[in-house]
Amino acid sequence: MNFTYYGHACFAIETGGKKFLFDPFISPNELAKDIDVNAIEADYILVSHGHGDHVADLVSIAKRTGAMVIAAYEIVEWVQKQGVTNAHPMNFGPYNFDFGKLHFLPAWHSSVMPDGAYGGNPGGFLMHGGEKKFYYSGDTCLMMDMQLIPRYAKLDFAILPVGGNFTMDADDAVIAADFIQCDKIIGIHFDTFGYIKIDHDKTKEKFKAAGKELILPKIGETIEL
Repeated sequence: MNFTYYGHACFAIETGGKKFLFDPFISPNELAKDIDVNAIEADYILVSHGHGDHVADLVSIAKRTGAMVIAAYEIVEWVQKQGVTNAHPMNFGPYNFDFGKLHFLPAWHSSVMPDGAYGGNPGGFLMHGGEKKFYYSGDTCLMMDMQLIPRYAKLDFAILPVGGNFTMDADDAVIAADFIQCDKIIGIHFDTFGYIKIDHDKTKEKFKAAGKELILPKIGETIEL
């Protein structure tokens, strides 16, 4: 299983011969200027919520690749109005796709589309299928609901925001890692804006002190998990 980071909260997972792209925000991100958005392939595009820094390249990539968009019902309605035909709407709960079981789970955040349309409830994803089980929280603060995750699956890794201000910071993400009972964390949603710039060494040290591993990937980096 490979993880490729495209900056901010955008990443891809390649597993079981399928490519899963999450929260495509690349072309407006100055830190990701060396990424060729038109070279990114996807079989599925999973969207946690409707903010512009998560959907900026959603429609263009979905149309170019023909990937299935998986998102809240309202986001699917929004992309369909823009000509995306391959989409699967969800609300909170599980569904068995051809790649395996997927949970769409709550996140404490907000959600509105770039044009002001209602984006439905923000969420995160728990993927049960494939080679490994993982949880992507989406943009969220720390929440007690995370303690349900171990009831659903024993995680191999998790993807959590660590930048603070709009989401959890490192201290809360360490607690979240305890809640979900996962010691291997990939940090995202950091450095893109002034509000969420972090000290990489100090952030990693917080996880190390708690007996956990934090990976802060470089933009364009692919990690084998």
